Amino acid sequence: MRIYGKISLPGDKSIAHRSIILSVISRGKTAIYNLPGNQDCLSTIRALRKLGASISKKKYNKVIISGQGIYGLTRPKMPVFIGESGTTFRLLLGVLAGQPFKVTLAAGSSLSRRPMRRVTEPLRKMGATINSKLKKSPPGAGPPTAEKIEEFPPITISGGALKGITYKMPVASAQVKSAILLAGLFAEGKTIVIEGVPTRDHTERMLRLFGAAVNPKGHRISLTGGRELKSPGKIYIPGDISSASFFIAGALILPGSHLIIKDISLNPTRMGIIKVLKRMGADIKLTKQAKGYEPVGDLVIKSSDLKATTVEKTEIPSLIDELPILMVASCFADGETRFCGVEELRVKETDRIKSMADNLRKMRANIKVIKSGKQVCISVKGGRGLKAAQVESFGDHRTAMSMVIAGLGATGKTKVSGLSCIAKSFPGFQSVLKSIIR
Repeated sequence: MRIYGKISLPGDKSIAHRSIILSVISRGKTAIYNLPGNQDCLSTIRALRKLGASISKKKYNKVIISGQGIYGLTRPKMPVFIGESGTTFRLLLGVLAGQPFKVTLAAGSSLSRRPMRRVTEPLRKMGATINSKLKKSPPGAGPPTAEKIEEFPPITISGGALKGITYKMPVASAQVKSAILLAGLFAEGKTIVIEGVPTRDHTERMLRLFGAAVNPKGHRISLTGGRELKSPGKIYIPGDISSASFFIAGALILPGSHLIIKDISLNPTRMGIIKVLKRMGADIKLTKQAKGYEPVGDLVIKSSDLKATTVEKTEIPSLIDELPILMVASCFADGETRFCGVEELRVKETDRIKSMADNLRKMRANIKVIKSGKQVCISVKGGRGLKAAQVESFGDHRTAMSMVIAGLGATGKTKVSGLSCIAKSFPGFQSVLKSIIR
């Protein structure tokens, strides 16, 4: 079995969320092309429609949005249900922090267990009134205190009369950074976000495209509020590097593979997986590169003999979504691969440290989870490949797709249960994969 052929992928999910949101709060009509039809992006569209946005979906993954300006949203009659999209929930909190009405955002069961204080805390500092119905201390944190209480959906927010703040990020999170910057559009004065470790910069790029007064310099991003946004008219969303990562890994570990992936986003803050795989000896070439609001190009991947590497904590934000499939690839690499500072995987759609470690152990992988204080590292000793087993998705789309690829590289027939969750980010994954398996 090998992977062979040429594919184009749905648009980048992170870019899509931001393009939809900013189109809604800008002035003018925006046509968005290559919009991915996954559940997360549909959640953003549904939520914004509940808030009065005019969004018409066309065929061929195209939507037309008629923006009414930064104050063009309206108060909904009922709570707005977000589903399981953490990006939708957190970014909309930033927008709603500046709206002159009260609204409740509710979420699905998985998202309702994900921490939100990292977003609500800075938005409160800017002047938003936020109430969370569910508050509890994290496991093992001891009795609740003002410092230890965590917040979860549903969340009620009353916006308006914001003031800019300078906020140093305590955790590396593009979603938190984006929520603060979006709130900064409505704030009096300047909003400044300082990152300890740079995270994906799609929001900054998209804000600039819509004419916002945003100024990113190194680890410091400043935005001056009070300016109306203007639609660029048309936006093409390049292919999703996170979706591509599964096919990349599959082509690398299956002998005789040769794959071309067309028109993929080559954003430098998302290229961590390519850098790490090249360090492991992967034969990956970038061709036909073009510059725009986001850099785009083609990837050419050939099967390769991989060698182990160490992924440092500072690299994690640039490949946080790709860690599960990198764990799979490391099972086929010669030597011990270490992933350091991966504790953020605990608070994804599932605990991805547990889901991947449990599954890969079933497939006879030599994988260990190492705790040192608050830091968590994962060690994978590769070179032996994997053995077929019955594994599960744990309801997590990235775990599911990673285990499908693991099954392709394993000896024997692997069964992965619970694949319906893949629709959260990539509903066409299995059909695209079947088209290039030879």
